[in-house]
Amino acid sequence: MFRPSTRVVPILFCCAGLAFAAPKENVTDAEVQRVHQSALLIDLHNDVTSDTVKGMDIGKSNPKMHTDLPRLHAGGVGAVFFAAYVSKSFVANNGSTHRLFQMIDTVRYDIVEHHPGAFALALTADDIERAHRDGKIAALIGIEGGHAIEDSLRILRSAYALGARYMTLTHSNTNNWADSSGDIDDPLIQHHGGLTDFGRKVVREMNRLGMMVDVSHVSDDTFRDVLATSTAPVIASHSSCRAISNIPRNMTDGMIVALAAKGGVIHINFGCEFLAQASADSSPYFNPALKGKDPHLTVPATLADVVAHIDHVVKLAGIDAVGIGTDYDGVSCVPTGLDDVSKFPNLTRALLEQGYTAVEIRKIYGGNTLRVMRAVERAAHRR
Repeated sequence: MFRPSTRVVPILFCCAGLAFAAPKENVTDAEVQRVHQSALLIDLHNDVTSDTVKGMDIGKSNPKMHTDLPRLHAGGVGAVFFAAYVSKSFVANNGSTHRLFQMIDTVRYDIVEHHPGAFALALTADDIERAHRDGKIAALIGIEGGHAIEDSLRILRSAYALGARYMTLTHSNTNNWADSSGDIDDPLIQHHGGLTDFGRKVVREMNRLGMMVDVSHVSDDTFRDVLATSTAPVIASHSSCRAISNIPRNMTDGMIVALAAKGGVIHINFGCEFLAQASADSSPYFNPALKGKDPHLTVPATLADVVAHIDHVVKLAGIDAVGIGTDYDGVSCVPTGLDDVSKFPNLTRALLEQGYTAVEIRKIYGGNTLRVMRAVERAAHRR
């Protein structure tokens, strides 16, 4: 990773075949604003929907949350994949699909229909760019938790017809056709060793539809099987680097390289535990010894930690392999300096200070995601 220098040095560092400028100081506010406003910032994973589905109005300021419309505007956010998150608690009573359609509806109705001047439902990469040109925030839907389709390709197709454009194959629970990283060490759970035959059918059907396959939350074996099965690039919508914070939800260096080799993108998660080992070690979510403790006592991560993960991916796999998937309103601890969606200009400043160019920042913020979306769309059209 690259650290800020105390002086500007006119040399280039080479990383994964990419040359970029050395860290620099004295980045002006005007430069930050110019670069930030030139980017189409796409957040691949936001969980505010778990509150809009209960009646929260995203259009009103809500300081208790990470996300609301005034702060999306302040942060210069151009597009958001809102999570259609289905808790594993719905599995027991066969309520997963019912919940899935509630979550899809909260994006389409509570967010887009209630605020048509601010949001536009987007189904394609072109739709995202069109909304941006029209001065609106593109609202997209990503299913979180493959159990939501209740082992039915018909339900998968229905969710796609309603606008879902990626599916995270598992959440923290192993389902009937894919292993999760969240319970992989639990001897009471029946694991499959990756994807089952039906799991491979799910991936192939997602390829046929043009729905991005998301490997955040899956086990390492499931990741391996997904890459072997998918005919289109694959994404991790909200994961970070295991080499920096050693938790199962993060990706190993080998996984990141393999994902990138297939044309995929890892979108960095802003949850503290994903970013810093000290945060993970102090968190009851990732340290079993602290189970039952107050998660708000987790050691916070920093803006510099986010930059370190971006640097790590670029060093391993190149600038085309990294994006942003914050997990805002789905995590209890976020980095100091990136406290909510309004703070993205702070990240732009930090990346500029680190030596990233405007072209590179535009790739990180949305260009890489648009490229993957178009590749997935093209792969579907060929079938």
